[in-house]
Amino acid sequence: MKILFIHQNFPGQYRGLAPAMITAGHEVLALSTRKESTVGGVRNISYEVRRPNGKNVHPWLISTETAMIRGEAVAKVVENLSKQGWTPDVVVGHTGWGEMMFIRQVLPKARVIGFCEYWYLGEGSDVNFDKEFPSSEDTAFRCHTRNMHLAMSLLNCDYGVSPTEWQASLFPDQFRSKLKIVHDGIETDKLLPKDDDSINLMRDGFVGKKGDEIITFINRNLEPMRGYHQFMRALPEIMERRPNAHVVIVGGDRVSYGAPAPGGGGYKNIFLNEVADKLDVNRLHFVRQVPYSVLISLLRVSAAHVYFTYPFVLSWSMLEAMSVEALVIGSDTPPVRDAIEHGKNGLLVDFFSPKQLADSVCDVLAHPDDYRDMRRAARQTIQERFDFKTVCLPQHEKLMQGTF
Repeated sequence: MKILFIHQNFPGQYRGLAPAMITAGHEVLALSTRKESTVGGVRNISYEVRRPNGKNVHPWLISTETAMIRGEAVAKVVENLSKQGWTPDVVVGHTGWGEMMFIRQVLPKARVIGFCEYWYLGEGSDVNFDKEFPSSEDTAFRCHTRNMHLAMSLLNCDYGVSPTEWQASLFPDQFRSKLKIVHDGIETDKLLPKDDDSINLMRDGFVGKKGDEIITFINRNLEPMRGYHQFMRALPEIMERRPNAHVVIVGGDRVSYGAPAPGGGGYKNIFLNEVADKLDVNRLHFVRQVPYSVLISLLRVSAAHVYFTYPFVLSWSMLEAMSVEALVIGSDTPPVRDAIEHGKNGLLVDFFSPKQLADSVCDVLAHPDDYRDMRRAARQTIQERFDFKTVCLPQHEKLMQGTF
């Protein structure tokens, strides 16, 4: 088959799937905004957004117009590919940015599979979940409007793919019959536990290994949506009760999700300054984004990995942590509950209770042997439900063949 992947920042969710399709003998192209001619071993064709948003557009429609502009640009490139003799049998793409809006119009015979990551709700998901950061009065209207291009894209698809049960549940009933729950996949054959792994934070002079009291917190950016504020508020008690513990926080100081920080910039220092005088800063290590191999080594040596999130999309990092048998202490929120059963393969705590988080982390550090079976169960969960080669790849292949 000829397969076209569409994702503005390819490979994104297709980091495993696209190369696997080449290995399987298919002819694969990627269409993205990236300028490289090859990304992840896949030939990449770049599209450009050539015009800005119009003036005086209704503020609720700005994201919709942006999506329309992207959809138009993608459609023209795909149309030109067809004129040059390359017409895909299957199109697989992310619906989040409008790139899939007009695919059915330019490729009426192709099988179209859209990645449906999120449906925006004015209540019942991330919006107004955390009362510390209230939404504006018009947020419900904005969310409803923001779904316009998502609905158009999904209507054009033969199938929509949502990675978890909870994410799929956000979509209206009218669309649920089109949705298949298939995760991107975790490469458990590579993400193995490794007792002899170690990390070396050269700037801080800290070397850590398995068995050390290392607490990890990892996100693309440090922000309330991913519970950074609650984690920081738990640290004074954790560091006081565990004087040998080191805390490694990985993440940038921008905002990936949610509202910008007051005054612009990021949230890192806002919540660090809130508790700084109660912390032993010599045992607190902030690390910006690190190479993937370093990230995995950090998860392998982690004694307690904290993953918090609003009701929002589930991060790969939590599932990768489980795959290497890290003990995950997660927020008791719907996306986390899709993978973690409290007391069986991880621990769940109240998102809004730093005290409960501190108690759980301290107990895990104090009694590591009590959690040995839980760590193994975590990996077993990922192998049985999220493994790329044995679970997710076969499902994706069935979707492409129309036999799911």
